[in-house]
Order: sequence, then C-alpha cells, then structure tokens
Amino acid sequence: MSIDYHWHEHDDWWADAASVLFTENRLHSAPEEVDRIITLLSMPRGAAVLDLCCGVGRHSLELARRGHPVTGVDRTAAYLEQAKAQASKDGLQVEFVKGDMRTFCRPECFDIVLNMYTSFGYFEERDEDREVIANIYRSLRKDGFVLMEMIGKEILARIFHARVWYEQDDTIILEERKVAANWSRMDNRWILLRGSDRRELTFSVRLYSATELTNLLLDCGFAHVEVYGSLDGDSYDHTAKRLVVVAQK
Repeated sequence: MSIDYHWHEHDDWWADAASVLFTENRLHSAPEEVDRIITLLSMPRGAAVLDLCCGVGRHSLELARRGHPVTGVDRTAAYLEQAKAQASKDGLQVEFVKGDMRTFCRPECFDIVLNMYTSFGYFEERDEDREVIANIYRSLRKDGFVLMEMIGKEILARIFHARVWYEQDDTIILEERKVAANWSRMDNRWILLRGSDRRELTFSVRLYSATELTNLLLDCGFAHVEVYGSLDGDSYDHTAKRLVVVAQK
C-alpha cells in the first residue's frame, strides 16, 4: 500500500471522502453528541468554543444553537462553505476560519476546545502533533478544557480486521488496513464504488493509546487529564467504544 503522507493537504481527497465522513446518520447525530459533550464537560452556558477540524460544522452549528460563541476551524474550503451556508440558512452566528491546526492559535480566547471524530494524528512527524496540542493549550483560557475523541490504539487492536466492505447509501465501500511502524500508525486504503464510478483513497493516521495521549497533553502543560471510553463518560477499559480524553489547563 503506497501512502502519500501529505494526503491531508489535498482538496480532492477531502472531496472524495465527504460522502463517507458526513453521512446523514452522522449529521443527524450531532445534537445528541453535543448533549453528551455538554454533560461530560459540565459546560457552562455561553462558554466560548473552538471546534478544531470542524469539517462541515455539524458540532459548531449545534453549539451555536445552544447559545455558545463558536469558532470552527478547518483546512478544507469546500467544507467551510457548506458550514457557512447552513449557518446562514439557520440564522446562526458562527465564525468559520480556514486554517491549519498546526498553526492556528488565539491565545487565551476559548473556554473549550473540541477535536472530534479522530481528527488528530494526521501528520508525518510526531512533533507536528505536539505543536497542535501546544496551540490548543495556548488558545485556552485559564482552567479551560480540551476534549479529544478518536479511535484509540487499544480499541483498534481489539477489533482489527485487515479488510472489510459494506454498503452506505448508493456506495459500496471496501476498506483495507495495515498496521505500520510497530503499531504507531495505521495505513488505510478505501475503494469507493458508486455505479460505474470508482474512487480510491489512501491515508495514514498516527495511533495513540490512552497513556500516550495523556502523557502528550501533560508534557504540553495541561494540569489534569481524564480518560473515558465514550462521550457518556464510561470507563476506558476492554469494552471502550472510543478514546475520549478531557484535559484541563
């Protein structure tokens, strides 16, 4: 499997992946997920939120509906245009910014930073991930929180299948996965079949265990870290569905 480690910088990649990433079910799940986020963080009314890697804005828009000032940041212009159009249609005030998570930083501007749906570990060098965490730390106000939600290394090891296929709407999706670099990365290939149209996407994501991500956050200055197995606050154990880490500045 040949991987371009700069896959995340290509607009065509994100355009082809959109139908897989933003299904109707996933878009409709945003209100419930925001309910769970607010409960898990005991989020005060009016807390300023940075939605880092906001995509088409499903969480940004829902938080704005709840009265939160929200800044959504993403590198993909087409996703941001879709988010802006939905905000305008719904009469919501949301700031959407085209930016790279490695460089975006607004010192002490936010009470909460969200990084959802495995939107971390894209980059080739580990130091780039560290810079993202450092930017998050600097962007938070005193006592602010970051919530990161992803698929953890332990979970992937438990459920790993090298190849799977499934149907989603009018698309047949074939996924191939390969453990790489001694379980530090997962290399992926997706083949999307829609009628006579065939698209192939490859990408690689750095994997984090709960301990590795906790240590990274602590090394970057966070004072306290809690780990959960879902947005419901379940324990991160052998039954965990997702790796959810909450760190306080």
